[in-house]
Amino acid sequence: MQWKNNKTHYGFIAVILHWLVALSVFGLFGLGLWMTQLDYYNSWYKQGPWLHKSTGILLFFVVLVRLFWRWLSPPPAALLSHKTMEIRLAHFTHSLLYLLLLAIMLSGYLISTADGRSIEVFGWFSIPASITSIPEQEEQAGWIHLMLASLLIGLALLHATAALKHHFIDRDRTFKRILGK
Repeated sequence: MQWKNNKTHYGFIAVILHWLVALSVFGLFGLGLWMTQLDYYNSWYKQGPWLHKSTGILLFFVVLVRLFWRWLSPPPAALLSHKTMEIRLAHFTHSLLYLLLLAIMLSGYLISTADGRSIEVFGWFSIPASITSIPEQEEQAGWIHLMLASLLIGLALLHATAALKHHFIDRDRTFKRILGK
């Protein structure tokens, strides 16, 4: 498999970044829902949010790398069998997925830094608090974070369903391309 994308196939870097982001998003969503149900006496009460925040910050950097890579190595052209509406919907969906990812990360940052403390990332480095003056910042950002994350998961499932439709019903190479085949 080539490193960069070409006109017909995704390259190794794009495939790895795609699946790393996808698995991280679903993992963070599950962890986020689970950790909000923990009570103060649970041993994961502090560990869960720490893991969620640290992973979310790293995911932010991975998404930036992915966007840069997409610019540097554009994705393959749509298959000739794809209808114009499918192509437009795919572009819109991909753009919305990226927009939601970035908005979710911003709202997560606003939740985590509302009290003025920086975000410690696995003990490697810290992201300082810079916006702390929004009224009810933690609650407002928390609600937005949950709503956008839920929308992102729904859109990602729709995206996966479309890929499976192409694979099993249309029997084209759409799904195989993102597997690196």
